[in-house]
Amino acid sequence: MSNQASRFITRRRALHAGAAMSGLVAAPVVASRLNGAEPAHAAPAPAAGHGGHNGHSGHDMAGMEGMPGMTDPGPAHPAVAAAAAAKFTRELPLLKTRQPTARTNGTDVYATRIVDGTADILPGVKSRVRTYDGDFAGSIIRAERGRRVVMVHQNKTPDPSQVHLHGGVTPQRWDGGLMDNIEPGGFREYVYANDQPGATLWLHDHVHHAHAANVFRGVARPYLLHDPAEDAFNLPSGEFDQTLVLRDARFDANGDLAYLMDDAEGRSTILVNGVPWPVMRVTARKYRFRFVNAANLRFFVMALSSGTPFTQIGGDGGLLPAPWQAPVVAISPGERAEVVVDFSAFPKGTRLTLDNYIGPGPEADVGKVMAFEVGDPAPDTSSVPASLVPLPALAAPTVKRRFELAMGEPGSGDMTATINGQVFDHDRIDTTVRWGTTEEWTVVNTNATLPHNFHTHLAPFKVVSRNGEAPMPDESGLKDTVQVFPAQEVVLRITFDSHKGVFPYHCHMLDHSDMGMMAQLKVV
Repeated sequence: MSNQASRFITRRRALHAGAAMSGLVAAPVVASRLNGAEPAHAAPAPAAGHGGHNGHSGHDMAGMEGMPGMTDPGPAHPAVAAAAAAKFTRELPLLKTRQPTARTNGTDVYATRIVDGTADILPGVKSRVRTYDGDFAGSIIRAERGRRVVMVHQNKTPDPSQVHLHGGVTPQRWDGGLMDNIEPGGFREYVYANDQPGATLWLHDHVHHAHAANVFRGVARPYLLHDPAEDAFNLPSGEFDQTLVLRDARFDANGDLAYLMDDAEGRSTILVNGVPWPVMRVTARKYRFRFVNAANLRFFVMALSSGTPFTQIGGDGGLLPAPWQAPVVAISPGERAEVVVDFSAFPKGTRLTLDNYIGPGPEADVGKVMAFEVGDPAPDTSSVPASLVPLPALAAPTVKRRFELAMGEPGSGDMTATINGQVFDHDRIDTTVRWGTTEEWTVVNTNATLPHNFHTHLAPFKVVSRNGEAPMPDESGLKDTVQVFPAQEVVLRITFDSHKGVFPYHCHMLDHSDMGMMAQLKVV
C-alpha cells in the first residue's frame, strides 16, 4: 500500500490493537492502522452463546434472552466452506429496477410486500430470508429529485416491521420511527418528497429491538435518488453505473441465515448483491460503482489488488465537491461511497480482486470481497470533471453538545450500550433543538478497543474535524453516518431546517443500537 494510503489510514482510521480488528496480518496497511502496535491474529470463533463482535467474547447474556439472536446457531452448512473455496466463480447479480405500480404527473407509487421466503445464496441451498418483495439481493427503487414517491408497504410476516429511508430528509410521520410499526397483515404508507440533492440512499427495517435481526436477514434495498443536474457531469451511466450492496452472513447447518447478536466474528461469508464472493465481468472502460454497506457490524476498508486507486466521487449525501484519488475506500455499516474505476488500462482477461483490509474473521474469507474480470474494450465518452458539487457554507453553531458512545469492553460481561450513559428509551426525549438553528456535536467513542459509528435521521451533517484534524476528502461532502474509532472525537456541524418532530440518532452498527446505543431528539 502506498504512503498516501498509510497516511489515510493512520490519520483518520486509527485502530487500537486487540478487539477492534483481527487477522489480516499480511497487509502493510494494517500496521499503520494500528498506529505501530502489533496487529492481532485472527481471533478464535466465539464461544457458544456469545457474540464475538470485533473480538467480543465472554459477554454475559443475562437479561438479553427476550431479544432476537440469543440462540447459538451451531455448525455451518457444508455449502459455506464450498462457497469460500470456490471464490469468484459465481456471476455478480446486477440489481434490477423495481417498477412503479402507478405513475401520475408528479408521483410514482409502489406497492411493496415485506415477506418471508427463500433465496439461493449458497450453491444448491435454499436459505430462509426476510425481504422486500422476495428479493434478497435488493431490487432498486429509482427516484428523481423533485418527483414524489409513495410507497405502500404490506407486512406479510408474523412479526412487526418498520421502514426507514436511510439518508432521506423525511418528516417524522414517514421516517420509520421505531415504534410506528406495521403490524402483521397491516399496511403503512410512506411518502418521500425527494427534495434533496441526488444521492445513493437505502431502505431498511427499523423496528425497535429487532431491526438488527431483520436487516441481517435481508430487509434492505437501495434507493437511488437521481438529480438531473448531475447529467451535465457526463459520469458513467446506464449499464456502467452499478450498485454493489455489501453485507456479511453466518449460516446454520440447514443453510439458513443464523443471527446471533454481536457476532461480527462469526459472520465471515462476504456477500455482494446477495452472492458470496462473486465475479463481475466488465468491459475495458470506466464504471461508476455505488457501494452500500448493508452489514450490521462489519467495516470494509477496500482496495483493488492492482494497487490502482479509486476515483472517489461521492459519499452518503451525494457527489463530493471534487473527486479524489482514493487508495482505499473505507465504509462502516450504513455508509455509502461512489467511485469510478477505469478498466481500460488492463489487458483482456485480467482479473482484479477487491480486497478488504480489516477484520474480524479469517483472512482467507473476509480479506476478499469480489473480483472483476476485464473483457473487450468498449466505447466510452464518459469523464470525471475536476469539480463536482460545491458544499454550501454552514452557519455558525449556536449550540454545542457532546455525545459519548460506550459499551462493555470484551470480557467485561457487560452488553449494555449507551449514549451519554443512557440506554435507549422510546418514551424519553434526550435532546431538544430549535428549528432553523445550527449545532456543533462532538461525538466521542469512549471505548478503548471497540469501534462505533454515528447516524442521524432527518438532517445530514458536515464533518468538521477528527481528533482535531481536518477530515480527509472522502468526508468532504454531506454525510449521515460517520465512523468513530476507539478513543476518537469527531466534530459535526448540523442544521435543523427541514422538519419538526421526534427523530432517533444512534450507532448504525445495528446490534449496538439494539443493545441500547440510540437516543431521540426533538425539533421544536
